[in-house]
Amino acid sequence: MLDDFFSQFLPSTVGGLVFGSIYALVALGYTMVYGVLRLINFAHSEIFMIGTFASLVTITAIAPASPLSGLALVGVMVLIIVISAAASGGAAVLLELVAYRPLRRKGATRLTALISAIGASLFLQELFALVIIPWLTGKPGRNQQSAPRIVDRETVFTIGNAAVRTDHIIVVVAAVIMMIALDRLVNRTKIGRGIRATAQDPEAAVLMGVSIDNIVRVTFLLGGAMAGVAGALYLMEFENTVFNVGFVLGIKAFTAAVLGGIGNLRGALLGGIVLGLIENWGAIFVGSEWKDVIAFTVLVIVLMFRPTGILGESLQKARA
Repeated sequence: MLDDFFSQFLPSTVGGLVFGSIYALVALGYTMVYGVLRLINFAHSEIFMIGTFASLVTITAIAPASPLSGLALVGVMVLIIVISAAASGGAAVLLELVAYRPLRRKGATRLTALISAIGASLFLQELFALVIIPWLTGKPGRNQQSAPRIVDRETVFTIGNAAVRTDHIIVVVAAVIMMIALDRLVNRTKIGRGIRATAQDPEAAVLMGVSIDNIVRVTFLLGGAMAGVAGALYLMEFENTVFNVGFVLGIKAFTAAVLGGIGNLRGALLGGIVLGLIENWGAIFVGSEWKDVIAFTVLVIVLMFRPTGILGESLQKARA
């Protein structure tokens, strides 16, 4: 067994970094909303799903005759990422307006908001399965939808026995760029100060002239945009999607947020990468069919022994 581990360690590490980058981008949405509203937005997984279908429609419309490379690939990827981020960001803002804002203005409890989140998640899944996907693709909405290949998957370099392909590099580099941009925006801009002020003390933020409604709207927009980018990268890497693609992946991204320290942007990045690596390394011993079990076991262990996460943010005191 140890021989298998050492022979598969480097390929599994590369795969873990790719998965972990996608988890991290989705986890950012969970952690931002929790940091500002103390709400676990379970419908965020469907925001990710919307990003995958926005990418699918864009790729199908472009319909390259063969996989792309060079500047053509860069241009197409930027276009897909921008459209997916806009679609998911817009959907997240609409979700907040319809499912959460009325409850927030009425002073509803967190349990009520959580139930609304679960209801919104199920509503979006069924809406896409029954109406949106058949309308977009002309195919049954519950079937898996395949996307044409747009990336020429050449091996760029190798590390030991691990081949690092073009698509691996695109996923990791794009995810890192987006996470650095979000971190700079939150920590160095006026709107970022508003988000942090609202997360720390909403009443004091209002007294200082911060519009809570605007901050919440921007928070959902940014979190949704990150999920849209993750959706674009997911579709490029796996070349298929389905109406409930975000369900398990969303729970894993939530696990990553908790693992890194929910409410902490850098924790979401760290948690996503660590979870992706643990999944893949564990699969060497027990098989890839146990990946989901490994991820959820990690969630249970973290909640039992270190609910503050790796970076030490507590669930009660987490801040964006």
